[in-house]
Amino acid sequence: MPPATPPRPATAAPGPRQPAPAVVRALEGRTSPAQPPSPPPDGPRPGERTLRLLAVAAIALSAALVTGHAWLFALAAAPLVLLALALPRAYARRIETSATVEPARCFEGDTVALRIAVAHDGDAVRLDPGVTLGPGLGLDEVVVGSASVTLRHTALHWGRWSLGPVDLDVYDAGGTVRRTVRVEAAEVSVFPRATGARFTPIPARLPQRLGEHASPQTGEGVEVIGVAPWVPGERQRRIHWPSTTRRGSIQLHRFAAERAADAVMLIDAFGDVVDPATGVSSLDETVRAASGLARAYLRTHDRVGVVSTGGTTRWLAPGTGDAAFYRIVESVLDVRKDRRFDGPGLERVPPPALPEGALVYVFTPLSDARILDVLRDLRSRGRRPVVVEIPSGVPQVEDGDEAGELGLRLWRAERDAMRFALRDSGVPVVRHAVGESLDLALAPLLSGRVGGRGRAG
Repeated sequence: MPPATPPRPATAAPGPRQPAPAVVRALEGRTSPAQPPSPPPDGPRPGERTLRLLAVAAIALSAALVTGHAWLFALAAAPLVLLALALPRAYARRIETSATVEPARCFEGDTVALRIAVAHDGDAVRLDPGVTLGPGLGLDEVVVGSASVTLRHTALHWGRWSLGPVDLDVYDAGGTVRRTVRVEAAEVSVFPRATGARFTPIPARLPQRLGEHASPQTGEGVEVIGVAPWVPGERQRRIHWPSTTRRGSIQLHRFAAERAADAVMLIDAFGDVVDPATGVSSLDETVRAASGLARAYLRTHDRVGVVSTGGTTRWLAPGTGDAAFYRIVESVLDVRKDRRFDGPGLERVPPPALPEGALVYVFTPLSDARILDVLRDLRSRGRRPVVVEIPSGVPQVEDGDEAGELGLRLWRAERDAMRFALRDSGVPVVRHAVGESLDLALAPLLSGRVGGRGRAG
């Protein structure tokens, strides 16, 4: 009988990956500073190796003078000799740098590479970068060459972020003299990762523009909406033979005209609520959901516009195609720069941003009452918006905190009253759960056409 196989020792779950030593050195004392770093000193100065050798020589010389031991003078002379041998005959006096970012536009989770090329005079040099990193990026790798430095970042959050500034220490070959050159910050645009969406509800009125949605009017589409007698001069596209035989005259199929829809994504940027349980940002999820629905409409060749309210009202007229999607995302990136709460007239949506008959989606966590003023303004101008609620999480209350539990009940009652008031006024309210497809929230809207009369605002 063969011996039993000894059990394998249990392996521990892998922990978080530790950053490379080069990354730790580049980020040391420079991550997410409250203020921009001070400019580096001009001109050459001693390097770390020079300072260490001088420190050893100074300590040995002081010990020789205090104790009177002559052999300590020889100990003090050794680092000075090494320093004299390491001093360069010529160090870099003219240093030029150039930085390139690849790619300059990316999505969340993508890798961004910053490459710094260094040109100098004199002998060979050694490069040592110091990176000032912003909050929306993570530094993954530092590759230092003889005449270039490559920094690879991961885009963590959507927005416009700066790669740098980077303070580049240029040492001579012996490491005794260094000069610091600042490479100014380069900017990268990080687009939000769009939420998956395929459903595109149709507004009640479609504009007179060719598209892929069937309208109640007759036209040259593919969807049959009825049968009617043939009129002289009319093209006999498809004859409906049962009606023609029964009535004794030519009867033709009537087809629905195919039209394109106009959709406007209104983003509530009055505030950013962070879920206390998951740490998810309501503003991040709002932008991702709006981007996903905009992409779904653009796939069906519809026109899509965007309006962001909060701090500053920004808007982009509806457009179509892939170029329109990137214009929409570019305009939304500035939302993070408008995080102030005293802007006047934010409840008024510019009339050119709302074409006649456009279907308006309002993406909001319903955490700021001013969004109700925006909805009231839309209703007064003949619009029937669709509210897509982005859950912002339930406030956490400690056990036994009676005042906190009462406040939580009031908070829930206020939000329920807000939803009821919106639905009672004819505004559809759907909830989009974080991490789920937006189609689950929009599915109830597919049973009929959405929106009312399309009077221009």
